Amino acid sequence: MCGILGAVSDAPVNQLIYDGLLLLQHRGQDAAGIATQLGHKFFMHKAKGMVKDVFRTRNMRALPGNVGLGQVRYPTAGNAFSEEEAQPFYVNAPFGLVLVHNGNLTNAAVLKAELFSVDHRHINTESDSEVLLNVLAHELEKTTRGLPLAPADVFAAVRGVQKRVRGSYAVIALIAGHGLLAFRDPFGIRPLCLGRQGNTWVVASESVALEGTGHQFERDVKPGEALFIDLQGQLHSAQCADQSRLMPCIFEYVYLARPDSMLDGISVYQARLNLGETLAKRVISTVPPNEIDVVIPIPESSRPSMSAAPSSCQVRVCARSRFARSSM
Repeated sequence: MCGILGAVSDAPVNQLIYDGLLLLQHRGQDAAGIATQLGHKFFMHKAKGMVKDVFRTRNMRALPGNVGLGQVRYPTAGNAFSEEEAQPFYVNAPFGLVLVHNGNLTNAAVLKAELFSVDHRHINTESDSEVLLNVLAHELEKTTRGLPLAPADVFAAVRGVQKRVRGSYAVIALIAGHGLLAFRDPFGIRPLCLGRQGNTWVVASESVALEGTGHQFERDVKPGEALFIDLQGQLHSAQCADQSRLMPCIFEYVYLARPDSMLDGISVYQARLNLGETLAKRVISTVPPNEIDVVIPIPESSRPSMSAAPSSCQVRVCARSRFARSSM
């Protein structure tokens, strides 16, 4: 999938976002992007490639401001070769919105048709994230009662998004001149957590991005919940889904997340150990241990589960092992 991160501070956030994206690089290596806000103006740089290759000193200097967000992309929808589909995405109304998204929308095609025929909005790429941005923009435009924008208006817009959008989505967005919005789908399929250090708030896909940048993990964003952090650093939150239930993607624990992350209160490393132990018990209940020739991790991220295999299992290298074949 992707890795996303957003920050609100009383100091420049470009380096913080860069460092956070490096810690989330395992979640996406196809493209990277950062957007910051200074006053009512956005500054953005994005391109295909790894974080360290996309951002040079000149690019970092061109990203001023105390509020910002970023993404590392692993393309699962749209065009994997298009640099235009690197995130963040931007739309100029209402207010000006910049968005990064981790997940997949299952009704993106239907929404795209609705946006054109009913909402009169144009989608210029095949990315479902651009669809999501325009749905949010339309709902925010409907709920806006004037200036200043109230948190209640923002949460009403997210409720509208929750009713229209289907699939998995962890989202971070900037609203020009107002603050940072983050929300999660009603089932919490994709992870999102909140951290803080002093006057700096950080929202990220995984806890390692918080701890690795010197921020204290506060909590996970709940399924269906939205957070709005205004430019004064005040945190507002609301449950925006009519019904919510935590049903995270198992692939986060098996493959996507870093072993030293905590997702929804569960250690990824411990989860992989538990999965390995459970799998080992299931295997030796059907295959005698003395017939097992080799136990190999597939994919490589499952290697921690190896240490949970019962000591009675012999490990020998044999490409014709029944267990090796069944694991693949």
